[in-house]
Amino acid sequence: MRRLPSTGLEAVEPSLVDRRDRPMRDLRISITDRCNFRCVYCMPKTVFGRDYAFLDRDELLSFEEITRIARIAAAHGVEKLRLTGGEPLLRRGLEGLIEQLAGLRTPDGRPLEIALTTNGSALAMKAAALKAAGLTRVTVSLDSLDDELFQAMNDVRFPVARVLEGIDAAQAAGLGPVKVNMVVKRGLNDHEILPMARHFRGTPFTLRFIEYMDVGTTNGWRLDDVVPSAEIVERIGAEFPLEPLGQTAPGETATRWRYRDGGGEIGFISSVTNAFCGDCNRARISTEGRLFTCLFSASGHDLRALLRGGVDDEGLADAMAAIWRGRDDRYSEVRATLTPELRAARPKVEMSYIGG
Repeated sequence: MRRLPSTGLEAVEPSLVDRRDRPMRDLRISITDRCNFRCVYCMPKTVFGRDYAFLDRDELLSFEEITRIARIAAAHGVEKLRLTGGEPLLRRGLEGLIEQLAGLRTPDGRPLEIALTTNGSALAMKAAALKAAGLTRVTVSLDSLDDELFQAMNDVRFPVARVLEGIDAAQAAGLGPVKVNMVVKRGLNDHEILPMARHFRGTPFTLRFIEYMDVGTTNGWRLDDVVPSAEIVERIGAEFPLEPLGQTAPGETATRWRYRDGGGEIGFISSVTNAFCGDCNRARISTEGRLFTCLFSASGHDLRALLRGGVDDEGLADAMAAIWRGRDDRYSEVRATLTPELRAARPKVEMSYIGG
């Protein structure tokens, strides 16, 4: 097999597929387990309080280790990297990592798409530098426009106005189209669905509604708390008629809709009521270097031990290929067949550890 300039490898599988014939195209990398918010559905203070033991610095993957994994992943067909956390903007020197990743190429010589998901708290200060380093685009989590509710949900009294400033700064820096993600939980913020739609309709931003998911075991998830995407479409459509759009790429998590009067596009991520396991092409790397093949996995595969144990690139490529080839995950499809007791008993990694 020809040598790839981005890796120096002669033995790679750019068409690598898992046991369900799903390719690996998207790699999500958690670069920190820390966050400055304590959102009730992700890192509640009751668990992640002052005494919580976060990872030590030497336990985190270095930027060079992250770049090496991403380089091998690109040789296996990955075309998009997403940096997550925790809150990725808390990782010191992040721009240096982005510069390294921006130098990677696919087997046919194309640069990778480099995206980042953030709570937006530091985005106004960092957007321009992130763009200059090579970041392609950004997604911002925002669960309410009501300042009192937003501060209660992030549980650190952070004002919504500063997140909105960050969203504007990202767009101005050229990190668009900026996507805004709203996790909807019944009885908590579902009354904010229409205000959010009204606010972002007719703007350059793409608002996406995410069904409240049972990621991890600390958020007290119940099926009754889920507001199905179909209900959200109905609520918005009653005021602003909508029409569906097709996918822009295989494996997209969101279904796309647009306002019939030309007011823009919105999206719906429905992993509870409309599982998209069938074409899921995403792998995830945890903060300390474990490879997870599903957001709902109970455990991952330790790549850090290989990296620090002296394995060469071909050995790392072989290990990643073997993990992906054995992948058979489809938890979102299986969830509906499980009783509440079985769902609760099934161990799952926390979102703050693996990223969304």
